[in-house]
Amino acid sequence: MTIAGRRVLVTGGGSGVGADLALGFARAGAAEVVICGRRMQALQATAARHPAIRALTCDVTDEASVQDLFTQAGRVDIVIANAGQADSAPFAKTTLDQWNAMLAVNLTGVFLTFREGLRQFDGWGRLVAISSTAGLKGYAKVAPYAAAKHGVMGIVRSLALEVARGPVTVNAICPGFLDTEMTDHSVKVIAEKTGRSLDEARAALMAISPQNRLYRPDEVTAAALWLCSAGAEGVNGQGINISGGEA
Repeated sequence: MTIAGRRVLVTGGGSGVGADLALGFARAGAAEVVICGRRMQALQATAARHPAIRALTCDVTDEASVQDLFTQAGRVDIVIANAGQADSAPFAKTTLDQWNAMLAVNLTGVFLTFREGLRQFDGWGRLVAISSTAGLKGYAKVAPYAAAKHGVMGIVRSLALEVARGPVTVNAICPGFLDTEMTDHSVKVIAEKTGRSLDEARAALMAISPQNRLYRPDEVTAAALWLCSAGAEGVNGQGINISGGEA
């Protein structure tokens, strides 16, 4: 069993980890990698980097949009729920809109993506959620995000038991702070709210890691490729940490 010939779908594939995942699976020999997101220009830029990548628009928080995505994509073997957003605020100042937004994209989006992916599997299949160490522990000022990511782990562990007797597995990858556009945004927010320089804000995030660094998107891709390759059949219902020993 190899990635060669498999058809893959990656949500949030226009940048960061999603783009790296798409390229990684395409270079590993996938027959096609369908990427989706809300910004077609960014998706097309990723798709232009490899002929096996195809871009479609989708809002993962909208049920009809996700259903249409799978109709347009055609049957796929590997579904990676990567789309996500981050936000931060002290708990007492967190609005209901912020709460609902974090749950919609980070939790409901995974539910809808996994459900439609599972429904169209024809035997063998792999469901992978790109979660976070925030799904395994707490961080200050990101309670809605952490709650959503903890919920993702609940989906993964529960669904894994439903599919355990067949050729489908369900897992999550839980990285710490990544060297991506999302972390760049977090750095800017920290700098604006604390008066630190951008370098100081970035260093504060790096210091959370026992390895004192941000993690690379290709480290997440390597873990995803392993979960979908021979030898990982018994890995089911797990959260694979990429955290340097943090969690």
